[in-house]
Amino acid sequence: MRRLKNPKELQMELFVVLFLVGIPSAAPALHTLKYFYTGSSQVPNFPEFVAVGLVDDIVVEHYDTNTRRFEPKQDWIQKVTKDDSRYWEEETNAALVIQHSFKGHIETLKQRFNQTGGVHVFQRMYGCEWDDETDEVKGFDQLGYDGEDFLSFDLETVTYVAPVPQAVPTKYKWDNNKDGLAYNKNYFTKECPEWLKKYVNYGKNSLMRKELPSVSLLQKTPSSPVTCHATGFYPNRADLFWKKDEEELHEDVDRGEILPNHDGTFQMSIELDLSLVKAEDWGRYSCVFHLAGVKEDVLKPLDKRQILTNYNEFPIGAVVGGVIAALLVVVAGIIGFFIWRKNNDGFKRTNTSETSSLSGEDPALFKSTGEKQGMLKPTG
Repeated sequence: MRRLKNPKELQMELFVVLFLVGIPSAAPALHTLKYFYTGSSQVPNFPEFVAVGLVDDIVVEHYDTNTRRFEPKQDWIQKVTKDDSRYWEEETNAALVIQHSFKGHIETLKQRFNQTGGVHVFQRMYGCEWDDETDEVKGFDQLGYDGEDFLSFDLETVTYVAPVPQAVPTKYKWDNNKDGLAYNKNYFTKECPEWLKKYVNYGKNSLMRKELPSVSLLQKTPSSPVTCHATGFYPNRADLFWKKDEEELHEDVDRGEILPNHDGTFQMSIELDLSLVKAEDWGRYSCVFHLAGVKEDVLKPLDKRQILTNYNEFPIGAVVGGVIAALLVVVAGIIGFFIWRKNNDGFKRTNTSETSSLSGEDPALFKSTGEKQGMLKPTG
C-alpha cells in the first residue's frame, strides 16, 4: 500500500493525476459521463469532500465542503433546469448525504488497514460511455483508498471485485444485496447513458466543436530534447507524434499526457531526443498533431530557427509558469479527481438518501432520492 508522506506530497500528486484521468479515445463518436468523489482526512487547505461531474472530460458541475452546494461550471448545463427546476437543489441535498457517508467510510477503512491518524483519501469514480454511431454503452464504477484500488464493479458478472483483502468484507456485503446489484446494472446500462445523451444534446454546440492548436518547439539547452508542444485544441481525442520522413517514431521520444487548459481546451507535448539526430537530417523530422474528425494535420518541421529556448533569451520560464498557473486554476475547480491508476475510466453518479458503512447493512451506498435523477447516482 503506497502511503502519502505529507499533505504537500498528496496535493501535488492530486494535481498531477487529476489531469491523467481523461484518457482520450480514438473514436470521435465516443461520449463520456464521469463523476469523481473524493473524501479526505487531515489534508490542510483541502476540502474534506469534493464531487465533480464531467461530460466528455469537461467539468460541468462541482461541489465541495466549502461551498456546500452543487454549482454549474458550463453555461449549457443550466438547461437541465428546464426539465427539472429543482435539479441543483436535489444535487446539493444528495451531495450533503454522500459527504457525511465518505467521512464514515474513511474511519472504517482506517480500522481495516490498522491505521490511526495521518493523511487519508477515499475516492469513488463512476460513469458511462456512449458511442453515438453504434449506440454501444459501457459503465464503470471504482473505489480507491490512499492511492490504491480498493473495489470495482464488474458489469458483466454483476459483482464487485476486491483487489485487496481489506475490501473483501465490503464485496461480500454488497454482492449479497441483489436489489442493489440490479439497480447498478440498470443505472449503468440505461439511466446513465440516457443522462449522457441528454447532456450531450444540451452542450452539442460546445462539445461537438473542433479547435486546432498552436504548435511550438521548445528546448531548455542545446543538449536538451526538443519538446513539441500543442495547446488550445478541442476535443481531447487527439494524437501528437514525431515522424522522420513519413515514418512515425516510437523510439527516442517521450510522450506526455493530455492536460486541460483553464479555458476548456487541452494541451499535450512530446519530446524528441536529438542526440541521435544527425545535423544533416533535421529537415527530415516533423512534429505532427492529429485531431479526431479533422482531415488536415498540423505539421511543425524540426527547424532550429523555430525553436524557442532559454539560451536564445526566450523566456521559457514565463511560458511554463503560465501553463502551471492555468493548470492550478483548473485544479482548484476539479480537485476531487481520484489519485489511483490513471487508466481507470469513469465515475458513476449518485443521488442518495440512504448511506451505509463500507462494512454496512445496505450496499446501496448511493440511492436515488426520487424519480428525477441527475449526475449523482450509483448504489454500492
